[in-house]
Amino acid sequence: MVNIAIDSEEAILELEQENPLEQMVRSGAVSFWSGMPREHFHRFLLRNPDFKIERDKHGYITIHPPMTYDSSFYEGIAFTLLSNWSLKNRKLGLAFSPSAAFDLPDGSTHKADGAWISIEKHKRMTEEERKKIAAIVPDFVMEVRSQTDRISKLKKKMEDTWIANGVRLAWLIDPIKEKAWVYRQDGTKEEIENFSGKLSGEDVLPGFEFSLREMKAD
Repeated sequence: MVNIAIDSEEAILELEQENPLEQMVRSGAVSFWSGMPREHFHRFLLRNPDFKIERDKHGYITIHPPMTYDSSFYEGIAFTLLSNWSLKNRKLGLAFSPSAAFDLPDGSTHKADGAWISIEKHKRMTEEERKKIAAIVPDFVMEVRSQTDRISKLKKKMEDTWIANGVRLAWLIDPIKEKAWVYRQDGTKEEIENFSGKLSGEDVLPGFEFSLREMKAD
């Protein structure tokens, strides 16, 4: 990861005008600190929809490189299965694609490779809130490891970001090593090796089962 210091919105906008993002992330994710207000960060994020851009609770922004062929395939399978289940169970809640960003209670803004929000939580949002990057915690998230992701960093994100901010159930799926991890709000964790089993939506996504065999390209 490359680290550079950028401490003003003006500096970021100058970079953006030069269209540097694709060059910056060519060798991997780029991280830099910025003290810009949240609304300025939202504008920066929305101006660059082709990139996965996140900001942690300390103000460090990470710009991830575009997905590779294989990574896009695996991410697509995972979200498709979640979306298909959600469409059949619209009364329970709504599924959100990898492009959705969420403002979390610790001040960070993050994206997942798939997220789901209960209908009760969704209905508490106003129409105006739904038109923006929402300050809402998904009930469920999934992350699919890409070829440029470090598994140790993803594991930390699952616990220190998603679960710590109130996500009830989270899955980390690693197609490279054919492993998966389940994280729960009560602190319990589970590891599944060799893509040999199924992931359960448990009481968060009742009736949803995700066969890890679906993640095999062969």
